[in-house]
Amino acid sequence: MSKFGTIVVGPAGAGKTTFCSALISHLRANKRSCFYINLDPAAEEFAYEPDVDIKDLISLEDVMEEMGLGPNGGLIYCFEFLLDNLDFLTEPLETVTEEYLIVIDMPGQIELYTHVPILPALVKHLMRGSLNINMCAAYLLEATFIVDRPKFFAGTLSAMSAMLMLEIPHVNILSKMDLVKGTIARRDLKRFIHPDVGLLDEEVPDSTSHDTPGDDDDPYAAGNVMGGSSFRRLNRAVGQLIDDFSMVSFLQLDAQDEDSVGAILAYIDDAIQYHEAQEPKEPNDEIDTDMGDRD
Repeated sequence: MSKFGTIVVGPAGAGKTTFCSALISHLRANKRSCFYINLDPAAEEFAYEPDVDIKDLISLEDVMEEMGLGPNGGLIYCFEFLLDNLDFLTEPLETVTEEYLIVIDMPGQIELYTHVPILPALVKHLMRGSLNINMCAAYLLEATFIVDRPKFFAGTLSAMSAMLMLEIPHVNILSKMDLVKGTIARRDLKRFIHPDVGLLDEEVPDSTSHDTPGDDDDPYAAGNVMGGSSFRRLNRAVGQLIDDFSMVSFLQLDAQDEDSVGAILAYIDDAIQYHEAQEPKEPNDEIDTDMGDRD
């Protein structure tokens, strides 16, 4: 028997915990069972109490205090400790049935999804063996990134890196869409939903650039560090890499909109083949056909 789950990942501030709360609320409103796991050892407030909370095993604050580590090093230590004590996570999941959607809320340190092998090891453990969880990743990127096109393509590259790293079905999401409504035309928004490298060619040069004649091709010139031809060529190369792989496209999320959350859930269900594994419901055959008591 398979289990089903989604692991919610993405950079800090993307709205992962808010999305988890909105998803759980939607599931409950539609009479679906949910099992909520918090794997952020620094998280403190939740709209819904997690069924499993990593802070009951180890907290980032304790690690930083006792080990003398910084936030990033402490986070890596927490996950290494979790991998050494996986029974803490797997034992509660043993009793979860196929009717549940397992929602795993992750921290926002991007290195967990790009080059540190800890998260791939954790995902493989959950998807194999006795748990056998059909799992997809929901990668959130804040929609306000589209205001700064190089920043958007950098975020898109991080999403693609996570897809290659985790090697599981992915649903990429532009979160906080309510913050950009009215700031960009719908026609232009479609070019961000399916990232179009041509957006970088249309970037208006920064009028504050300090380029001087003859310095435009010098990568060490002050104005070219975050502007000028060298910076544009770098962004173009990143955008072309994304375009060549053709892996990343985005769904739009407004966590305050029930229909938006429901649409994201439908994509997650398709990715993990949730509905295909559900037992068909029997029709209600307990209809009272006794007419004898009527006057």
